[in-house]
Amino acid sequence: MELKNYIFKQLWLQVVISLLVGLGVGLVLGDDVGVSLDDNTLDTVSSYLKIPANIFLSVILMIIVPLIFASIVVAITNLGTKEKMKTLGLGIGVYFVITTTIAILIAITLASVIAPGSILDLTALQETHDLSEDDLKVTEGFSVDEIPDIASNIIPRNPIVSYLEGQMLSILIMAMIVGLAMAALPKESVKPLLDLLESVQKITLYILIMAMKIVPFAVFGLIVGMVAKVGVETMAGLGVYMATVILGLGAMLLVYTMIIKFVAKRPISSTFSKFRNPQTLAFSTASSMATMPMTLKTAEEDLKIDTRVSKFVIPLGTTVNMDGTALYQVIAVFFLAQLFAIELSIFSILVIIITSLLASIGTPAVPGAGTVVLATILVTVGIPPVGILLLLSVDRILDMIRTMVNVTGDLTASCAFNEITREKN
Repeated sequence: MELKNYIFKQLWLQVVISLLVGLGVGLVLGDDVGVSLDDNTLDTVSSYLKIPANIFLSVILMIIVPLIFASIVVAITNLGTKEKMKTLGLGIGVYFVITTTIAILIAITLASVIAPGSILDLTALQETHDLSEDDLKVTEGFSVDEIPDIASNIIPRNPIVSYLEGQMLSILIMAMIVGLAMAALPKESVKPLLDLLESVQKITLYILIMAMKIVPFAVFGLIVGMVAKVGVETMAGLGVYMATVILGLGAMLLVYTMIIKFVAKRPISSTFSKFRNPQTLAFSTASSMATMPMTLKTAEEDLKIDTRVSKFVIPLGTTVNMDGTALYQVIAVFFLAQLFAIELSIFSILVIIITSLLASIGTPAVPGAGTVVLATILVTVGIPPVGILLLLSVDRILDMIRTMVNVTGDLTASCAFNEITREKN
């Protein structure tokens, strides 16, 4: 009875059990060791099993825009002193750029040394996915003439369109502008709007927390479908690519460890043990946004982060701090370039660094979004976007791991800036 009660109270343990059970069921239904259901039957079974996951994702998409907008505006308005706003606002921006750049440099180093794309046979993969020569045609890459248009569209011209379409980068910029304006005005003049946004924030967070109750069922359905359809042998064929990404993500965790030790000045073991719940949830859902309520709860209740810091850094980090995603995207680009025998020049590598940095900022914090954004980077350097098809079979696993790294990065940033702002006030 005690074990049963413990399991019901620990979401991370429920998720782990769901993962293991889902893996077993997927193997039974698949071709490798199981009953080998035909494709139509397997699609039908998978569609039913994915109902909890689809419901969970729909809830996220329903409230993601008001949650992010309200969280950022409220956090900026409530920062308090101008010194703290300067430290957090400018400091966290520089911090995110630095850590993302480190992730990209790690990715370039590993992808160049290991060269995972040179190991696979493009012809075999072309036949497997039924790709034509036109699909594999290399095109022109980035042009400097496009820079003015890109820079001109950073600020949203129509906030309503950005809101309705869920354009997260535009919403973030709009929220920061509104928040800065409200922070500059007298408190009494912005209080009605501030109270409204705080209510919106609390309501949306509560909805997310309630939706988390179906996470174990969602994880079970997703894992069953993935393992049964993809199969163990096919996934093993891209093992070197996966290992390169995982090695890079492990290196980023070491970077976070050093930040916790030397910047946040916290004990490594006990701090990482408190990261466990949001890390497990991030791993299972592959969504930083779905994990954000638990990330906030962990930061404030377990890590004792100043709420003014946590409520600014966590929502902002969830939207723009995508170190794991940036690292994955760069390794994927190098992998496909090596696979298609495309020689990347120094200029192309520089373009990849800049594009990956900007793309990671604009990546929605929902499952699979990193793969969608990857197409933008591929087109930038002239690699056929159809190459993404070659990565889809293993992307779900990598998505889960890199999301866990993204969430770890947000918590690490909170710890670091809690220490930095505490010293300055």
